[in-house]
Amino acid sequence: MNLVERLSPNFDARPDGAEIDILVLHYTGMKTAEEALARLCDYDAAVSAHYMIDRDGTIYTLVPEPDRAWHAGESYWAGERNVNGRSIGIELVNPGHEFGYIPFTDDQLGALIALSHGILSRHPIPPHRVVGHSDVAPARKKDPGELFPWWRLAQEGIGAWPSSQIQSSGDFMTDLARFGYGVPPTVDVLPEQVITALQRHFRPASVDGIADAECAELLASLLIS
Repeated sequence: MNLVERLSPNFDARPDGAEIDILVLHYTGMKTAEEALARLCDYDAAVSAHYMIDRDGTIYTLVPEPDRAWHAGESYWAGERNVNGRSIGIELVNPGHEFGYIPFTDDQLGALIALSHGILSRHPIPPHRVVGHSDVAPARKKDPGELFPWWRLAQEGIGAWPSSQIQSSGDFMTDLARFGYGVPPTVDVLPEQVITALQRHFRPASVDGIADAECAELLASLLIS
């Protein structure tokens, strides 16, 4: 891996006793890598991540893993509202939906897979806690988006992907909550926003916010018994 140290001032201590057990993937959503790196290292911006991966596969180390980076913002996953306190955040350079969303590069994905294997070897992060920013903040975020190949990471042992069928509860919103998503009334979010987040991650071919039979089946297959 090609690692370049570019330390950000935007971090603080994790809560006492907090275990690092969530990995959150983002896209930068800015026009250039230089702009993104500058923002992640700008004290006044008050945002950061542990790592940023450029399109040529260069990995910038921004915040040490033991510290809390400021990447997830207002978020929720599996009962946890302080996602930053328990997570590692990785930004992938991509203009995003606002500036011309494009596929991620093979160099980026190769670097991400190598980096993630290292992170998973250091921290107890189960597959269903490898998530996107849109998964933990569906009312606000779209990243890393429907062009991100989650299936490819799952083939490498990173994250979950639908496979064998597990019995559904019969209630789609209940199943979303069982998997980890924040749903009403626990979280102030519209049901269609949560469904859209699920689709961006696990069914990117059709992102319409409608809980159809295919969505129910793939969600049931993701549930941890």
